[in-house]
Amino acid sequence: MQLDSVKVFVVGNPPPGFGGRYFVFLKLKTACGIEGVGEVYAATFGPHVLASMIEDVFVRHFAGHDPFQIESIWRESYGSGFSLRPDLSLMGVISGLEMACWDIIGKAVEQPVYRLLGGKVHERLRTYTYLYPADGEGEEFYLDAERSATRAAEYVAQGFTGLKFDPTGGFSAYDPRQPTREALERTVRLVRLVREAVGDKADLLLGTHGQFTTSGAIRLAKRLEAYDPLWFEEPVPPEMPEQMAIVARGTSIPIATGERLTTKYEFARVLAMGAANILQMNLGRVGGLLEAKKIAAMAEVHYAQIAPHLYCGPVVGAANIQIAACSPNFLILESIQRWGGFHAKILKTPIRWERGYVIPPTAPGLGVELNEAVALANPYAPDGRLHLEMNNRPLG
Repeated sequence: MQLDSVKVFVVGNPPPGFGGRYFVFLKLKTACGIEGVGEVYAATFGPHVLASMIEDVFVRHFAGHDPFQIESIWRESYGSGFSLRPDLSLMGVISGLEMACWDIIGKAVEQPVYRLLGGKVHERLRTYTYLYPADGEGEEFYLDAERSATRAAEYVAQGFTGLKFDPTGGFSAYDPRQPTREALERTVRLVRLVREAVGDKADLLLGTHGQFTTSGAIRLAKRLEAYDPLWFEEPVPPEMPEQMAIVARGTSIPIATGERLTTKYEFARVLAMGAANILQMNLGRVGGLLEAKKIAAMAEVHYAQIAPHLYCGPVVGAANIQIAACSPNFLILESIQRWGGFHAKILKTPIRWERGYVIPPTAPGLGVELNEAVALANPYAPDGRLHLEMNNRPLG
């Protein structure tokens, strides 16, 4: 079996746009006609530039190779251009291509990917959602404590037992910063109202985005411990796990991190430093399914858990489901609400969500098929913005 071609789809995510402004999907095809889908978690370059990167890496390291040879293809791609280090954009490209290889492998042997990575150990996967605004609400929702509390109760009524939100507001290219007294009080009030709205029916996942200095993160954490969050996510920027470890030692709230990390090498530093015990690898960035399985195994040795991250499209979501299903130390899975709307429309068969849980598919490979007609009908029209944007000014 040999990989023969790649096709890239840069898809605009229509309003409300939960999951990002665009999705970058790809389809690999073998010379014998088996097709596999993948998705790249786009980051620091525009999506059409990324599409060219995907095509380049495919021609250099995947074309003509047997998709079963994951280890050798991965090593040769990882060392491309004398790199041999975690390059965020390269690893995103490798992740999407490797994911599609696993989809092909599963289809070739007629097995779900989780059966090939150790077998299913979880019959259903607990999920959480971010607190997203309802139809007609704008960005002001995210700082509205009363509305956030109401929305949290609505999600609990749907069946969610985990709710994530960033109670501190925006993030900036000039972070980390020390939170002001006003910011601390506003954050505590929002968390308090959400906790009062859901009681003990749901875990609260505080999804900060690396906004704070080490001391600032500890100050905030101390104020939030009374509300018993399941985690304090990325309390400081990701470059220095040594500093995150100081935060971890300074609070009783578990620390979670990983959406901006890639490869086993970066996650190994987190574990070695004791910086976090909940790892949030994103399968469209971390290096692919096999790399994620290695990270999950390292975490297991440290009595740490995995909670796959999702802020992109449902093909990465499908890969997250595969790795969660076969990992004994799986904790909880991020959903984009209930996998409805465009996240369902872009797939031929939507991901199965039932009262707070995802049910792993039994179909071979990743268990999803891209609806190419929908992908082609929703091309992304570049507007100069990236998938996610930071504020380009210091925030108070």
